[in-house]
Amino acid sequence: MLRFLTMRILSAIPVLFVLSVVTFAIIQAPPGDYGDFIRAQLMNQGGASAVVAEAQAEAYRQAHGLNDPVVLQYFKWLWGILTRFDFGDSFFYNKPVSTVVAERLPRTLLLALTCHILASIIGITFGIIAATRQYSWIDSVLSFVSFLGMTVPRFLIAIIIVYLLAFKLNVQEIGSFFSPQYGGAPWSWAKFVDLVKHVWPVVAIATFGGLAYNMRVMRGNLLDTLNAQYVETARAKGLPESQVILRHAVPNALHPLVMYQGVVLPYMLTGEIEVAIVFSLATVGPAIVSSMAVGDVYVTATFMLVLATTLIIGNIIADMLLALLDPRVRLGGGKE
Repeated sequence: MLRFLTMRILSAIPVLFVLSVVTFAIIQAPPGDYGDFIRAQLMNQGGASAVVAEAQAEAYRQAHGLNDPVVLQYFKWLWGILTRFDFGDSFFYNKPVSTVVAERLPRTLLLALTCHILASIIGITFGIIAATRQYSWIDSVLSFVSFLGMTVPRFLIAIIIVYLLAFKLNVQEIGSFFSPQYGGAPWSWAKFVDLVKHVWPVVAIATFGGLAYNMRVMRGNLLDTLNAQYVETARAKGLPESQVILRHAVPNALHPLVMYQGVVLPYMLTGEIEVAIVFSLATVGPAIVSSMAVGDVYVTATFMLVLATTLIIGNIIADMLLALLDPRVRLGGGKE
């Protein structure tokens, strides 16, 4: 298993390198940079003339290497990461990028992981219920729910919920994690409850899409498994139907679903990001959008690199779980 894990990590390194190159190139492709943002700010809010504003913007570009070729900027950024674990400085936040990432990434991962766990548990449960009651009204209702989760865009659901909360239910403090009285307070049960009250729309929307996919995959896998010969043999031995399903059918139906989790985890992460952008929560999503808008290139590149890393890690975890369930998928024919 250690050899299998080592090979998967080594094979991920060139993939990560290519993703970093492509990401940096895409970010730098649009015209303009942070110097243009400074010039616009000086002219629109500072009242500076066009000549003075352009001079200030050009001085900023020279001082921060924005006039360097894109290739040179990329390798400077990459060299800083490899040698000092330095992701550069944020132009907009005026602090190291690592600080910006450290402030927002844990919240994003925690929300995405919560949504992922809930979507897996609820989706697998719904899939089992639907498969064991095929073509019943319960199967029809759950299938309808799953189709809604897969087809309705999450940002559209988020906009609808924001509208209902803000204009119909008159809910205040949308776009924050805590009420003002709990912002700097130490952790307590009351603060946790307040957190849940603020983030439940994000968790509910992101979970809704994830559970729909989990349910469809589990339902399809279990329907195939229920017709397998070994399941019929278990029934012929006189085992109760619940034991046949839970002890023989469900474990085998989970194999493709485990492999599928490598894709679902990044899907849940992007789902949280989409919804957080609508709700303006201080997570990775709004930071990516704002940094792209002003040309804060190192923040954008670092966040995109982190998201690519989660995609790779998610697939490695899925491969490890699949190898634990089925030793035949290990490299070298299962040799340790």
